[in-house]
Amino acid sequence: MTETSPSPLLSLPGAVATESGRTAWHYGGPLPEQRKAMATGALFDRSDRDLVTVTGAARLEWLHSLTTQHLQSLKPHEGTEALVLSPTGRVEHHMNVFDDGTTTWLDTEPGRGEALLKYLELMKFRTEVDIRDENAAWALFTYTFKDVDEAAPAVQPVPAAKFVQREVPLTPTAVYPGDALDSTEGWIRRTDALGVPTFDLCVRREDIDSFLLSGDAVPAGTWAWDALRVAAGLPAFGIDTDEKTVPHEVHHWLERAVHFNKGCYRGQETVAKVHHLGQPPRRLVMLHLDGSDEHPPASGTPITLGDKQVGTIGTAVQHYELGQIALAMLKRNVADDTDARLIVGDQAARQ
Repeated sequence: MTETSPSPLLSLPGAVATESGRTAWHYGGPLPEQRKAMATGALFDRSDRDLVTVTGAARLEWLHSLTTQHLQSLKPHEGTEALVLSPTGRVEHHMNVFDDGTTTWLDTEPGRGEALLKYLELMKFRTEVDIRDENAAWALFTYTFKDVDEAAPAVQPVPAAKFVQREVPLTPTAVYPGDALDSTEGWIRRTDALGVPTFDLCVRREDIDSFLLSGDAVPAGTWAWDALRVAAGLPAFGIDTDEKTVPHEVHHWLERAVHFNKGCYRGQETVAKVHHLGQPPRRLVMLHLDGSDEHPPASGTPITLGDKQVGTIGTAVQHYELGQIALAMLKRNVADDTDARLIVGDQAARQ
């Protein structure tokens, strides 16, 4: 995958870059950024996410055969989430999916796109599809917006495995309050992933300066995004999960990314067996940490109960209302005990 250059939003006042140097960790006020995002709205720079497109008449039928999601019936301007599993049912790839009628867009966590691209190329065989790395040309942003009018794309009702998206002329009034600008190419999808009106916005990188830097949107960094997604139970593939993760361990994915009434796909036997006959060995939960250490524990920090390790920390962050919180993968019997007194590093933790 093409490695993207640093985001133009790093030029905004107060911006502090992440370790990768590609996006902002915060813009001088990570806790106020969270509060504003939930109360009035904010713009999150997620331009480091990897983007892949698939074109060709057979694209949806082909992707349908490879993933856990029912994609054959996906209509133009609709989207969903999907997983690619190993033969033993472990999650190898997670992606958001959007089809604009001629192109299927896949976005995944930063650094995960190259492996996804290689897998898709490997599985292409004689299927007439074209797979492309779009990192150099396009960028993804997410925003919350309190005042949603009827023109905004609506979230599709149950089944929850889909969310509606559509292409629209992008103007500041469609995205955030600001001065009038010429419309630009791109698309918006509504996900409500953070529990408030939440939208993903895909624009050409060449338009970021003139379009996104000219409005009045409050910028919010990765610190704020991680805090709000942890509170919403939204996992980050490869951070809150590992190579042993099966779909049933992640409630969000089981609801949104797995379709139980579709044809065969790799790993389906494990999914069906766990769904009908058993329970997953672990479960992703949210923990409250006591905050005795001002620095949240690093991803991978062991979680203990007594003298036994019972899980690991995924994303841990300071939330503007909840204090220190984290997503953690716990053994099922411990996850079922909401009164268990857990230890993470030098901190106490509870569900």
